[in-house]
Amino acid sequence: MPYITVGKENSGDIDLYYEDHGVGAPVVLIHGYPLDGRSWEKQEAALLDAGFRVIAYDRRGFGRSSQPSVGYDYDTFAADLDVLLSRLDLQDVTLAGFSMGTGEVTRYLGTYGSGRVNKAVLLAPVPPFLLKTADNSEGLDHSLFEGFMAAATADRPAFMTGFLEAFYNYDVYGGNLVSEERFRASWNTATSASATAAVACIDTWLTDFRGDLPKLDVPVLVLQGDQDRILPPVFTGNRLPGLIDDMSHIVIEGGPHAIIWTHANQVNAALLDFLK
Repeated sequence: MPYITVGKENSGDIDLYYEDHGVGAPVVLIHGYPLDGRSWEKQEAALLDAGFRVIAYDRRGFGRSSQPSVGYDYDTFAADLDVLLSRLDLQDVTLAGFSMGTGEVTRYLGTYGSGRVNKAVLLAPVPPFLLKTADNSEGLDHSLFEGFMAAATADRPAFMTGFLEAFYNYDVYGGNLVSEERFRASWNTATSASATAAVACIDTWLTDFRGDLPKLDVPVLVLQGDQDRILPPVFTGNRLPGLIDDMSHIVIEGGPHAIIWTHANQVNAALLDFLK
């Protein structure tokens, strides 16, 4: 199993697990909270069939990557991504982020530029800025996120059950688009993540990406569901036009947060059309 080392904590290396399959133009997939790179399985299959090289990795703290107690902020996440792209010497890359992974895409391009990147995809995006402040009246109260962090700290498995129910709109799609087995597999992945990461990453959702977005100088596809209960479009994607220069915005009717699973056919069609 391939790993790259992105840092150290005390005596131990911090390693990221990744998978690298196929040939052709590279697409790097960056997963959402609280899952791992395997959550892209339906997109990976479609991309490989279409002749792309697909690289998916597990963020620090999640999946098969190391679980350090440090580095849970978007500057570090973007630096980890930069190490991956550099070590694999990837060029003309499409960066595709889902949910929390859209923050890596945005911060990476805002910090490191587009020298290695030719396109970007933001699925169920976090940007531009979720927190309500004096200059961001369209944001959400900090108390909401404090509540999430308190719940994840008090009983992480129970928190993950509730989070994933909203993630999949399980009351609507459970038993049809989302099997009990799929839900259970996601819960197992979520609860096997670092307890530190599970709490610390919630605070990263309040990162202000407004300074990064104008620096995105490649074509960008924004894709999300209109029934997203985790990151509703009114707080996220609907605010991105005008902040990104070259942007296409597709909203999937009935789509929950987890469109990469529940509405994979529509996501894959839009993704492949954008890439080709």
